[in-house]
Amino acid sequence: MPPVKTVAAGSIPKDADTGEDVGFTIKTTANLVLVPVTVKDNDGRMVNGLQPKDFSVYENGQKQQMKFFTSDPFALSAAVIIDLGMPDVAVKKVQQTLSALQGAFSPFDEVAIYTYSDKAGRISDFGSVGRQLTAVLNEVRTYSGENNGPPVTSGPLGPQGPIINGMPIDTPVTPVSTPPRVAHVMNDAILMAARDLAKRDRTNRKILFVISDGRELGSKASYSDTLKVLLTQNITMYAVGLEGAAIPVYDKLQRIHLPKTRALLGYSDILPKYVSATGGGTVYNELTEANIERAYSQAVGDARNQYTLGYSTKGIGGYREIEVRVRRPNVKVVAKRGYYPLPSPK
Repeated sequence: MPPVKTVAAGSIPKDADTGEDVGFTIKTTANLVLVPVTVKDNDGRMVNGLQPKDFSVYENGQKQQMKFFTSDPFALSAAVIIDLGMPDVAVKKVQQTLSALQGAFSPFDEVAIYTYSDKAGRISDFGSVGRQLTAVLNEVRTYSGENNGPPVTSGPLGPQGPIINGMPIDTPVTPVSTPPRVAHVMNDAILMAARDLAKRDRTNRKILFVISDGRELGSKASYSDTLKVLLTQNITMYAVGLEGAAIPVYDKLQRIHLPKTRALLGYSDILPKYVSATGGGTVYNELTEANIERAYSQAVGDARNQYTLGYSTKGIGGYREIEVRVRRPNVKVVAKRGYYPLPSPK
């Protein structure tokens, strides 16, 4: 806290035009950078009781003087994005966990719901956790996912017609089978939610929570432009990965068959990049309903109970790298990798 100064009674200056007391002027630093930090031990448990002296913050390699520190929990402004482009069985699994999702938030939080498949949409604006959110989630329970399975391009039921013992039953003209390219506009949905979060109360911690199989295809917004908005507005992203995103070997297969897979299914490696760059830690890759519910509680708890560090900077212009170090052995430190400074006020 800055030093508190008092003045003698009657010494407050008067406004030249109205003659009214102008009162005290409180000056704030417009270039204060806030860095939420999660510290966990080797078993994944939150490390409590750390003090400002335990932390060091570096911007572009230069150590910064800490101006702000708190370990107090924050109320959340949370934008929840649900991927409806997943197979219907995965969407139904998510729908069974929505009560647990609501239960992860507190009455002091505000939540908005978004969905996307081939286009992004806002289902509800930000509101308190209560009957309104219950009604919105009940509506989401009526939605359906994609029912299209993988295209059949060979085998006895392929496009050449039925085959018995290697011989076609008849000889139709073999059609050309081209698997459809269905858009999954994850970037567009994230950008929409991020712009809405930018308008929320700055005293709340802003988080974006994505429940998805991780595919991105056909968005108008690029990854880099969307990430820039997240980092400029101090938004942290968390995610629960389902279907392909929850299978560790899937990402390796994508790298092996990169051109063909991405052309048909989209990019599946963007979700962890968002989470890591904004300081959300790792994607909670879950396959069962119980694990999905546990991921909700863990992600929201991590977001609410982070340490918050603040420092003043003269950095302007482009991207600024951030590194947070903790003077404690055998801990994992998770924080955003950097940020884009807001334009200077005119």
